[in-house]
Amino acid sequence: MSDLRDLYQEVILDHHKRPRNFRRIENANRQADGYNPLCGDKISVYMRLENGVLADIAFIGTGCAISTASASMMTEHLKGKTEAEARIVFDQFHRLVTNHSGGPEFADIGKLAVFSGVREYPVRVKCATLAWHTMHAALNQKAETVATE
Repeated sequence: MSDLRDLYQEVILDHHKRPRNFRRIENANRQADGYNPLCGDKISVYMRLENGVLADIAFIGTGCAISTASASMMTEHLKGKTEAEARIVFDQFHRLVTNHSGGPEFADIGKLAVFSGVREYPVRVKCATLAWHTMHAALNQKAETVATE
């Protein structure tokens, strides 16, 4: 268990200090904003869908290490996936951090599995899922700000 916690901390800190895809996409055709009023995390997710594929996905915002790392890893994992695949991964990630311990349905979630431990800390689940709910709102073209409350 210590090895998993060490890996979790290493991955989270790496993505927090050097977030991937941290930028606006000027020619985005989907965008949504998210806010966690409990801790003040704010995020905007930008996407460029081309023929049903996430040709590009990026984010900007401010937040804690978990929030930033989750957004960074989400963009890495989803870039190049179809819209349908992104929706499936959204569901898998949400189940992973809220109530499931893993299993074959999480086989394609890759490095995102490091977030499985946050389910033990309900307040941190909101940090880990903010980017995901914001991405989901962008896919659904929802104009209102996503809130975790």
